[in-house]
Amino acid sequence: METSLKSTPHSVKRWQLSGTDYEPQQVLKQRAETLFSSWTPLNNKSSNFQLFEERMNLVLHWFDLWTDRQRKQLLYSLLDRCSKSQLKYCRDLLIESVPVTQVDFTVVLPRFLSLYVMSFLSPRDLCSAAQVSWHWRVLAEQDCLWADRCIRRGWFLPYTPSDREYGAWKSHYVSCVSSLDWLTPREAAEQYGTLNQQSTGVTEEEEERNKERRIRQMIRDKLQEEKRESIRTRRAWGSNTKLDGAKGGRNQTCRSRIGLSSSWPSLPWRQGTVGSPRLSLSLDDGHHMSAFPSLERAPASSASSTRVSKASGTLSSFTFRPALPQAAPHIHHPVPPLLLLMSSRIPAYELLLSGAKAGVIVVLYDHRGTLSALLTQAERAVSGQRVQRLGLLAPGVTEEINLLHGCSLSERTLLTPDHREFWEKLSGWVAPPEDGGGIDIFSPLAASASGLALMQNLSTLTGQEVKAPMGFGTGSFQNILSEWSDGSISTGLCNQHSNTPALHYVHESVLQSWCRQAQWMEEALGDLRNHLGPHLQQASLQARGRALGRFVWEEICLEERCVSKEVKEALTEGLAAITRQREPRPVEFLAFFLKKWSEETEREEDNWSSQGGLFSIPEQPEMAVDWRGAVARELHHSEGVYLGRLGAVLKVYKDPLTAALNSNRAILSFADIHIILSPVAQILELNKEFQADLEARLLQWGAEKCVGDVLVKLCSKLRVYTNYLNNYTTALRTIDKCRETKPPFRAFLKRADRTLATHMLSLQELLLCPVWRIQEYVTLLQALSVHTPPGHPDHTHLPFALDSMLRFREFIQKLKQNSERDRLLEETQQMIQGCPNLSEGNRQLITTQEATLLRSPDEQIPDSLRTYEHVSDVGLFLFNDALVLTRRNVHHTPFMLSHQSTHTFLASVALSSLAVRETMHSRYVSHSFVLDGPRRSWVCSTERAEEREHFLSVLRSAIRSAL
Repeated sequence: METSLKSTPHSVKRWQLSGTDYEPQQVLKQRAETLFSSWTPLNNKSSNFQLFEERMNLVLHWFDLWTDRQRKQLLYSLLDRCSKSQLKYCRDLLIESVPVTQVDFTVVLPRFLSLYVMSFLSPRDLCSAAQVSWHWRVLAEQDCLWADRCIRRGWFLPYTPSDREYGAWKSHYVSCVSSLDWLTPREAAEQYGTLNQQSTGVTEEEEERNKERRIRQMIRDKLQEEKRESIRTRRAWGSNTKLDGAKGGRNQTCRSRIGLSSSWPSLPWRQGTVGSPRLSLSLDDGHHMSAFPSLERAPASSASSTRVSKASGTLSSFTFRPALPQAAPHIHHPVPPLLLLMSSRIPAYELLLSGAKAGVIVVLYDHRGTLSALLTQAERAVSGQRVQRLGLLAPGVTEEINLLHGCSLSERTLLTPDHREFWEKLSGWVAPPEDGGGIDIFSPLAASASGLALMQNLSTLTGQEVKAPMGFGTGSFQNILSEWSDGSISTGLCNQHSNTPALHYVHESVLQSWCRQAQWMEEALGDLRNHLGPHLQQASLQARGRALGRFVWEEICLEERCVSKEVKEALTEGLAAITRQREPRPVEFLAFFLKKWSEETEREEDNWSSQGGLFSIPEQPEMAVDWRGAVARELHHSEGVYLGRLGAVLKVYKDPLTAALNSNRAILSFADIHIILSPVAQILELNKEFQADLEARLLQWGAEKCVGDVLVKLCSKLRVYTNYLNNYTTALRTIDKCRETKPPFRAFLKRADRTLATHMLSLQELLLCPVWRIQEYVTLLQALSVHTPPGHPDHTHLPFALDSMLRFREFIQKLKQNSERDRLLEETQQMIQGCPNLSEGNRQLITTQEATLLRSPDEQIPDSLRTYEHVSDVGLFLFNDALVLTRRNVHHTPFMLSHQSTHTFLASVALSSLAVRETMHSRYVSHSFVLDGPRRSWVCSTERAEEREHFLSVLRSAIRSAL
């Protein structure tokens, strides 16, 4: 055998070498390595281990050379020979290297846990889960899941199911739901009363009779009080003498006194009289004279009717509503008022409040509140009476409305329980559509498909007609003055401006001024709120309104300055032209020159890039309105205004600065000019090309004409806008730095800013125009998409362009959020003395709260009897990862109501190690809470309960996010 081994290689070795490049001359070299390959030394452990390693390396070498199929055959053969323990070991290795994902939890978890998870699903979701698999259907149709749902609704099985019966309660639930009679909110209101009032079972005639009785009793009490007052205040002698100029006796005097008491300051009532408390109570319940037409139909003498009419004028001053216009004396059904819900986030809302029309109930609500608080405030303002229409003025875009802070109204959130209950109750106070009722939303929802779907769903939910602007206007709030989604509101209100329902709530002149100047007024009001808000909380509305009116109409006088300067410039040029040409008829020549000068000015402003004359777009006939053409024309018109503003940047700022640099009289360096103004030139060049393409399409406009490809071409070059926005912050900082360090540039800005050539805007405001223009593009693109039918050739390009603009708008919003976050951190860092560096990582300020720091002398006393002493005033600055406590010192200004607060760093606690708990409200402390840190605790309290609830809710949410 030894001879045979030496003569030829082993058979296994031969098989191994047959799969490689085996050459006979290598046999002698490898004979020493393969000499002992046919046996395994069992007694010698070192030789055994060495031989095992050599063979394992050899097998691994073979494994690397094999194909995938050969490797799988080897693995199958090996696993087939393994024992159960070895197979379990392989399973553990596979699970560790290849983790199992997307496992069916109903297979892994115990059955009772799977049923507990499914108990949180709604009936609709349970039915959907039953369609996943057979195992899921068995679990989703268990009686323990459906029996409780049926019993809560009062649905019981008419028999006892047997032990082997399956899905009896689910079948009973489905049969009960399918046989329900569902009523719309309007039908429910007609059958069971209003949605916010329960039906009392009293007939209409009895209710009207009771109201009439209460009114008459109030009138009697009022007359008795007037008589008592006249007896108290009459003279000791000559009490029956007539007043000077009076033509009657005592009765005439009494009547004149009643008639003169229709205003609140002149009422001679005292606290504690009989008439006053009863009158106030009834009027708080909503019993107004205008709501009882049966009182006018009651038979009465002429004297009594005179007293009733005068007393009704007196009572009407308690309704706290705008005075309605005088109606005919025998109108039995007065026109219901209009209800306008206005958010406090609306810029310059003080101006709109001053311009509200008579008969409009304006509810100014806090944007930080809740839906239930808003509903309660509206219910208190309406006082049980029905309104003609409901208006909603809140910040919003074409897809949703920012109704409250963190609570937006959109197609997705409308059917949530909170929104559904809110709108169902609110619509119960509005007149039905056949009587002219409806809902007016002051946001361009009709400009997008999502907005139209929201309007349709809201109309279905409330049973009311919903109207909104169609998005044909550009600017911050110009859409309100444009076309709305439907025709006139009602024939009984106002036929003028029927296509603009907003004019029924606010006077036209006030609304137009507000829509055009809202953004600029908000900046002025922001400064006023910062200074006056913390110090004059009770009279903030009156102070802001007076300050705004004086600031806009007396100090600025913007319209008068613009008109006077423009007319002066035109007359100067006209008179100079007359002197040069020596016209025989100077008056006619001056009129012709002014007309020509006005046309050239408008052409330069509205069509900056056009050189061949004023561009005019043929209007469509009124009978067949082309909405796509209207949007395209608005796009072209607003593009001309936009290019005019961008051109003003180059004409007024860049060209003079470059000329001064070339003439060795540099105002700014070349690097500063390039940083500030060069990106504007790139945008101007891009948009000039876009306007030229758009103008070519509009010159040959038709029903099948497309503008989507032009917009797609613009969207493909938005990288220019991206570079501009990334450089925008640097450009503003460069302007501020050069303005402070270079007096010639400061003087240049003073001469160039806010002139007619710059459209009365400053350089910083002109640099903000591209940001506004992106939002205008989104609105106009949405309106164009809505009015483009699916079969139109332009329908393929518009979705891509709209999606690009929406993504770019989100990019701008992220930049704004980052900039606002950095600004707040910088202001907070400067405000807190001795504070460590706050600009670390992704830290951002969430909210701040002023509180008082308390301390208990004895901690052993129970909480209900524990007293506290005021240690100091503190400020709580909540960040997304930490809470900073500061010591707040208040410094009052002499001879003024204002004060200033300074903050000194006290402590900081990471949110991951912070715990918060509320303390019991007692006679010694209220609105307090405890902050437990890792080393010490702080007992704090706020002035109002609303502040504590708001801060604690935000703090708990931040702690959960940090954990």
